[in-house]
Amino acid sequence: MKIAIMGIGGVGGYYGGMLAKGYAGDENVEVVFIARGPHLAAIKADGLQVMSAATGDFTARPDLATDSPSDCGIFDIILLCVKGYDLTESAQLLAPNTGKNTVVISVLNGVDNAEKLKSVLDKGRIWNGCVYIGSHIVRPGVCQQTGGSCKMFFGSETNDEADGTRIENIFRKADIDAWYRTDINNIAWEKYLFVSPLANATTFLNTTIGGLLEDREGMKLMDSLLEELLALAGAYGVDFPEDIKKSTIEKARAFPYEAKTSLQMDFEKGKRTEIETFVEFIVREAERLGLPATTHKRIYAALKARE
Repeated sequence: MKIAIMGIGGVGGYYGGMLAKGYAGDENVEVVFIARGPHLAAIKADGLQVMSAATGDFTARPDLATDSPSDCGIFDIILLCVKGYDLTESAQLLAPNTGKNTVVISVLNGVDNAEKLKSVLDKGRIWNGCVYIGSHIVRPGVCQQTGGSCKMFFGSETNDEADGTRIENIFRKADIDAWYRTDINNIAWEKYLFVSPLANATTFLNTTIGGLLEDREGMKLMDSLLEELLALAGAYGVDFPEDIKKSTIEKARAFPYEAKTSLQMDFEKGKRTEIETFVEFIVREAERLGLPATTHKRIYAALKARE
C-alpha cells in the first residue's frame, strides 16, 4: 500500500504526519510526502515536527519525502492537500503515479475540485473531500494544529464505492477521525458555506475569528455573505438544514479567539492567495446564474486591489 500526501502545508502536514506516525515501521504501508523548498529540506533532515492541540506534539518521519515522485510508481491513495491555485499543476505532476484503481482524494477548499481533477487525470478514481482543521506551517519542518475538530470527510460524488469503508479504516488506523460519506457533495458545500464567508469577512475586516464574531458590523457582513452563498448553493441543488446559518456560526465559535483564516494569513504574509476559490468562483457563478452577489463583488474588488 502506497499513500502519497501532496502538499505538506498546514492540512497536509497534520494528516500526513498522522499517517507517517501511525504506519511507522509497517512494512506493508509506504507513506510519501511530496513537498518542496526549505520545508522539504527540513523534513528530510529532521522529520516533520507536528505541534497539535488535538493529539499532542510528535515528529513524523515518512518513508520518503520528495519533490519529484516520478520514480515512486503507482500510488494506491493520493491525498491532495495543496492550495486551489496549485491543483492543476499538482495533478499533472502526479498523473504518472495515478493508475486505474488509484483513489485520488481532494481535501482542498472549494466545491469544484473533483471536476478540475477529472479534466487533468484520465486514470484513477476521483473522490471529493473536506476537512475541519485550523493548522499552518510555523517554519520549515514545523506544522502547528491549533483548532477545528480535525474531522476528515471523503467519498465519490457519483456512486457508492465498494471499498469506501476500507479506506476509511486505513485513515482511522492512523488515529485520523475519517468518515466515508455517500453524500460528499452536500458535505463539501456545507464546509464551503463555513469557510468561505469566514475567510472573506476576516480578511476584508482584517480581524481574527473571535474579533469578527463579537463585532456587530462583522456579523452583518457574515450574514450577507451567507445569504448570497446559500442562494448559489440552492441553484446547484444543494439542500441545507433550516438552522444551517446558526450551526455555521457555532462551528466558528469552536476556534480560538485569536485564530485567523488561511486566506487572511496569506494576505498578511504577502503570499499568493486563494481569492479565486473563496470569492471569484461565487461572483462568476452568481453572475452566470443571475443571482445577487453584491457583497461578494465588493469584497472581491477590495481583495483583488490589495493582492
